[in-house]
Amino acid sequence: MKKNYKMTIAYDGTRYYGWEHQPDRDTIQGKLESVLEIMCGEFIDVIGAGRTDAGVHAKAMTANAVMETNKSEEEIRDYMNRYLPDDIAVLEVREASERFHARYKAVGKTYCYTCYDGPVKPIFQRKYVTRLSSPVDVEKMRQAAVYLEGRNDYKSFCGNPKMKKSTVRVVDSIEIKRSKGYIYFTFHGTGFLQNMIRILVGTLLEVGRGAMPPEQVKDILEARDRKLAGPTAPPEGLCLIKVDY
Repeated sequence: MKKNYKMTIAYDGTRYYGWEHQPDRDTIQGKLESVLEIMCGEFIDVIGAGRTDAGVHAKAMTANAVMETNKSEEEIRDYMNRYLPDDIAVLEVREASERFHARYKAVGKTYCYTCYDGPVKPIFQRKYVTRLSSPVDVEKMRQAAVYLEGRNDYKSFCGNPKMKKSTVRVVDSIEIKRSKGYIYFTFHGTGFLQNMIRILVGTLLEVGRGAMPPEQVKDILEARDRKLAGPTAPPEGLCLIKVDY
């Protein structure tokens, strides 16, 4: 009998073309489906809570898959980890209700974007941080972030110019912390648009560099024009931390 399984997955996205399956390209979803197809003897559709971009990481992506197997939850986890590459790990497998859907049932997500503006380049974290060419003002970025919280139309911060669906989202909180040369931007919201967090970070960094005053961010938000926002920050600094259900 087929059952629905909920999986928690961690991955280093450096060498992948994002989450979503693509022909002739390595993706996270593609690697998971390949292993499960061998295990079950048929194609298994793995549904993720979201679609992380190429080069973006995850500490706890949630996914689900409906499949028939005589293996226990732990045996499924161990089988997958045995055959998955070293940069993808299944942390947990649990049987879920028939109605559980990793994407549609998600009610919130936490992402962290990490930058570094210290004097000496970070060696061991280099694949997971964005190194800045000059120091930034965290307090000014915090002032700007206040304008970006709440329920808003984030069209100015959407990387898809052909987006036909609503660009209204709820961003509950944006926290910006500094520690020993590292700057951590933590975002929590109900959901995010394509490239949205990276564009928000790119815009906040413009404020941090003094290229625009904090209050200008409010005007950018209200204008609903991507051309007015800052650049899209590089993918390596972004990591999905948690999905809420």
